[in-house]
Amino acid sequence: MREFENPDRWDKAAEHYEQTAHPFTARFAEAALARVPLSEQSRVLDVATGTGALALAAARTGAQVLAVDFSPGMVARVTAAGLPNLDAEVMDGQALALPDAGFDAVFSIFGVIMFPDWRRGLAEMARVTRPGGHGVVATWQEQGAATFLLLGQIRRTLFPERESMAMPDGVKALGDPDAFARELVAAGFQMPRIERVVFDYELDVAMLDEPDTLFGMSPDWASLNAEDKAAVVAEARRMAGARPILPIPSTALIAVAER
Repeated sequence: MREFENPDRWDKAAEHYEQTAHPFTARFAEAALARVPLSEQSRVLDVATGTGALALAAARTGAQVLAVDFSPGMVARVTAAGLPNLDAEVMDGQALALPDAGFDAVFSIFGVIMFPDWRRGLAEMARVTRPGGHGVVATWQEQGAATFLLLGQIRRTLFPERESMAMPDGVKALGDPDAFARELVAAGFQMPRIERVVFDYELDVAMLDEPDTLFGMSPDWASLNAEDKAAVVAEARRMAGARPILPIPSTALIAVAER
C-alpha cells in the first residue's frame, strides 16, 4: 500500500491539511462549483472530501450535501463545521454505499484521482448521479501542486540523481484533457467539458521556520535527513529572495460532464 492510499496517514495529516492545503484547494473547489447550477433542492455528493473544501462551499449555497472520505480524521473535520444541511460519512469512494441516481451533482476535487482504482471511482460517481445531473472532477495537470510542486522542483535542483515520489496513476492518466474526456465517457458520463485553471499558492516565507508543517505530508520530505531538509529550506528562501510571499503557480483541469 502506498502512503496516499492509507487512511491512517490522512487521519494524522488532517490538521496540517486543513491549515495549509484546504484554503488553496478551496479556490479550485469554488471554481468547480461555479460551473454547476445548484439550488436549495439540489442533492450534492462530495467524494473524497478531505477537510471539505467543496462540501462546505456547496452547503453555503443551501444545497443538501453529503461528504464522504475513507479517512475518519478528515470526516471529523467536516462534521465539526456543524452545518445543518451537510452530512459527512466514512466511505470508500471506490464502492459507494449509496443508491443509484441519488444525486443531482457529484464532485471530486483532487480526490478520485488518488484512488488505487480511480476508474472504479469515476464509475461509482456516474452510478450515483441522476440522469441529467452532473459529475465534476478536478485533477492536477503537472507534478502535483503548491508545496508538493515546490518540493519536487527543489529536489530536482539539489538532488537530481534521486527519484521523487511517483504521482498517483490517476493523476498521470488524467493530466491530458483528451484522455480525461475519454475516461469520463467510459465511466458513464457524456459531453465532458474540460477547462484549465491556474491559481498561485502563496507560500508565506515565514512558514519555512516550521518546514514540517509545509512539507510534512510528502514522502519526498520524510525521506530526507536533517542536512538535506536544511538545504531544501535554504533553496526555498533563495527562490523567494526578499519577497515575503513566494507564489507557486499550480495548474488543474476541471471537468464537468453530464449523466
